[in-house]
Amino acid sequence: MSELLLRHYGVTGAIRVLSSEAECTAEVKLLTGDQLILKTSTRPEGRDSFRFQVAALAGLEGAVSFAAPHIVRTNGAMLMFEEEKICGYLQTRISGAPLYQVTATRDVLYRVGQALAGLSLALEPLRLPAIHRPVLWHVGCWSKLMGLEEHLPPEPVAASVRLAMNNYVDSIEPQLREVAWQVTHNDPSPFNTLLTDSGVAFIDFGDGCWGPRIQDLAIAASLVVTDPSLTLGGAENLISGYASVVPLSALETKLLVGLIKARQSALILINYWRAGLFPAEAAYIKKNVGRAERGLSILSSLGVEEAELAVRRAVT
Repeated sequence: MSELLLRHYGVTGAIRVLSSEAECTAEVKLLTGDQLILKTSTRPEGRDSFRFQVAALAGLEGAVSFAAPHIVRTNGAMLMFEEEKICGYLQTRISGAPLYQVTATRDVLYRVGQALAGLSLALEPLRLPAIHRPVLWHVGCWSKLMGLEEHLPPEPVAASVRLAMNNYVDSIEPQLREVAWQVTHNDPSPFNTLLTDSGVAFIDFGDGCWGPRIQDLAIAASLVVTDPSLTLGGAENLISGYASVVPLSALETKLLVGLIKARQSALILINYWRAGLFPAEAAYIKKNVGRAERGLSILSSLGVEEAELAVRRAVT
């Protein structure tokens, strides 16, 4: 990595490898004290992923309602470097507290929702390379995920997942073509959402792709459902913040909770399966599973009409 930094960026620094699933991510501390993030990949599919990521980050430069990492150009003023067997890019490191480490008060979640809506607006006009590349987490894959059913944990989680995914296949997916589609982050989780001194920041665009705009809201909301005393488990506040910037259509309002439950179920299915494939990385892979299971247990008994009414109350 030191050689790559010097060859493509003309810099040197101390390197510390961080946890990551699909690519190699390392923290770089320059002699000046500045900190950067270097991402590299030796996988053929990594090139398309990186081309998407760097173009997305470049397209978000100048955003004011949220923060995102800035791309450090190579010596040749390119967004990324590509060699025969390896590719990668360098970005700034954002200092802040991940959402999962802070107390998610009503105000915090409202501000996160507003920032997420700002991200949606900033991504909407972008036309990026590789937006249709295969992405495991793409909403188009969810209807096939029950093929991983054997990896589900015991009841009642398994029963809730089956119910949510059957509802998704029968009622949600057929209507998604009628909502707005655009470039999405596709993983604004509490690990990828930071609270900084200047506001909310989003990192890790590796799962970004072309999808329903409302999908980012569903993903973010799915992992903040924590309070069983509230109809939507506390996600009301995030949804309200989002809708204050980007109003939801009538159909989005109707589909949102079903989409949230489907995303929680998709996360549970995929990560139990992947944890079995890579047991050494199981703790990292399953970092959001507990949140999804708890959230799904809170929402599982919520009927369609009750759910729609709860969203309507949140956005008015």
